[in-house]
Amino acid sequence: MENTAVAKKTNRVLQEDMQNIFQNLTAAEKDKLRNSTILITGCGGFLGYYFMHFFATFAEELQLKKVIALENFLTGTKDWLAELIDSKPDVFSLHEFNVITDDVAAIPEAADADVIMHLASIASPTFYRIYPIETVDANITGLRRLLDFYAGKSVKAFLFFSSSEIYGDPFPEFIPTKEDYRGNVATIGPRACYDEAKRFGETLCYLFAQKHNMPIGVARPFNNYGPGMNINDKRLPADFAKAVVEGRDLEIFSDGTPTRTFCYISDAITGYLKVMLHGSFDVFNIGMDKPELSVREYAELFNQHGREIFDYQGQIKFQEPEDKEYLTDNPNRRCPDISKAREVLGYNPTVSVEKGIGRFLEFLKINEGKLL
Repeated sequence: MENTAVAKKTNRVLQEDMQNIFQNLTAAEKDKLRNSTILITGCGGFLGYYFMHFFATFAEELQLKKVIALENFLTGTKDWLAELIDSKPDVFSLHEFNVITDDVAAIPEAADADVIMHLASIASPTFYRIYPIETVDANITGLRRLLDFYAGKSVKAFLFFSSSEIYGDPFPEFIPTKEDYRGNVATIGPRACYDEAKRFGETLCYLFAQKHNMPIGVARPFNNYGPGMNINDKRLPADFAKAVVEGRDLEIFSDGTPTRTFCYISDAITGYLKVMLHGSFDVFNIGMDKPELSVREYAELFNQHGREIFDYQGQIKFQEPEDKEYLTDNPNRRCPDISKAREVLGYNPTVSVEKGIGRFLEFLKINEGKLL
């Protein structure tokens, strides 16, 4: 599976996003990152793309000791990652590593890491259904191995990426959805491997935080999109971006009425860093709380910006999915209540969905829409 084009150092969109993330962190949050040794699993994925570029951009200013990057390359090679590692060999070390089976103790300097970020997981429904057991194991077995290794060590921050999918398909009275909603989730079905693994992963984090006093932050992402997203990812924003780049029609595999809010990547990364640097166990929704758009409305925004940026001439079409289980247990609505993150973390997403889609397509245009 191929990734998006390498983000050249001159890519204006990426560099502006890096600056915005940095500026939206408080002095205290930046101080906590200073002189850190960071271990990040799943560094080659969508979120890893922005975290890795962020650490590369501000390695000197934050006086980072080391960034230990772990990736199993299950979904393909990441040439951008090799290029980034090579650009700062004194800061980055990259290791092919399977969190499910490999021993983190065997990684040089891993024992010195004091900021741990567990991103390793498949997040696309298409691909976690191809690798369901691996998806479960990354979020449970892999997480447990990391928690066991770092329990009792001097850790400043430990970040676990959960998901808004832990809420399942909320009843209407629980939308916007708060962190204390317990969920309406199927334990058996095509999405259960991801949803239930994330739920149990949260339980593990809670137990280790209690027993070992570990400063674990749990982030629940809501529909991120933007530069660095693999346009072969098969999630909605990736599908629409890929269609625009290739000049194909925008295909919707539903009646277009399911609704979502969408959070641009720089706002999301800012939120995740704030969760990580909070300093004590807690769980936070991270996303954009408005507007809640239908799939059809979202497609129309890609159509509009595609015409402006790529001279896109495609149309919006409704298609029957080839995968008959594509919509099984698919939530009808997804909208977070982010008041807790606003009040406790000072989280304030500002990039509108209209602007974010434009930035995503501009990023691809600057890179000439190429795939590696």
